[in-house]
Amino acid sequence: MATSGVEAQDKYRSYLHGEEEKNTKWRFGAPPNYDLVNRLFEEGRTKIWPPGSLEEKVQNLVKSWEMEMFNKTCSDDYKSIDPNKYTFSLNGRKVVTLEEKRKLGGGYNSFLQTSLPEKLRGYNPAEETVDSSHRAFVTAFPRGFALEVLRVYSGPPVIVYKFRHWGFMEGAFKGHEPTGEMVELFGMAAFELDEQEKIVKVEFYFDRGELLGGLMQGATLDSSSVEEAATCPFLKNTG
Repeated sequence: MATSGVEAQDKYRSYLHGEEEKNTKWRFGAPPNYDLVNRLFEEGRTKIWPPGSLEEKVQNLVKSWEMEMFNKTCSDDYKSIDPNKYTFSLNGRKVVTLEEKRKLGGGYNSFLQTSLPEKLRGYNPAEETVDSSHRAFVTAFPRGFALEVLRVYSGPPVIVYKFRHWGFMEGAFKGHEPTGEMVELFGMAAFELDEQEKIVKVEFYFDRGELLGGLMQGATLDSSSVEEAATCPFLKNTG
C-alpha cells in the first residue's frame, strides 16, 4: 500500500499538493485546507498509531480517498482509485459505479441513501445536490468532521477497518439550531486494492441515524436564520 506522495502541507493526505496536482480541477477552485479538521483530529482522536504501522497507512489512505472524492471533479485527477473499476456500496445496497455514485449526488448524498419514506427522512438525499449537501454539513461542522481508524482487521489487498467520525455541531443543520455538542458516527468499511494499489471497491456499513439524530436535536430555526446560514461565504474555503 503506497504512502509516497504525502506532502509537507498535509500530514495525513496524499494527492493534495505538489507538481502532480498543478492541473487538478478542484470543486471550489483550489485545494481544500484541512488545518482546522486536522487540529480537531489531533485533539479528539482516541488512537495514536505508530509511524509506518498498518493502522497509520490505512488511516492516511482513507483520508486521501475521502479528500479526492469530495474535492476533485475530474476522474482523471483521482490517484487513490482506479475510476474505471471503482465501485461503491452502502449497507449492502446495490453496488454502483463512480458515474452512478455521482448521479446520486456524490459526497454526503451517497453516504446517506435510505429506504425510509420521504416524510421520515429528515435529510433527504433525493432533494440535495453535491453542493447543497456539502454546504449543509460544513455549516453544521465549521471545524470539520474528523476521521480516525479505530482498528484494522485485515491489510491489503482487502482492507477491513472500524472507524469513528466526529465533529461539534456549532452551526445550523436543515433548520435545526446548533447544540455545540459532539456528534459521533461509528462504522465498518472494506476497501479492495488492485495490483497497482489503487482502490477498486469500497463498502461501508453504518447507521445514518446515528449521525442525523445528533444533528437534529436542536430547536427549529425560523426561515431567516436558515437562509443566513445557507449563504455563509466562508464555506467554499473549507475542506
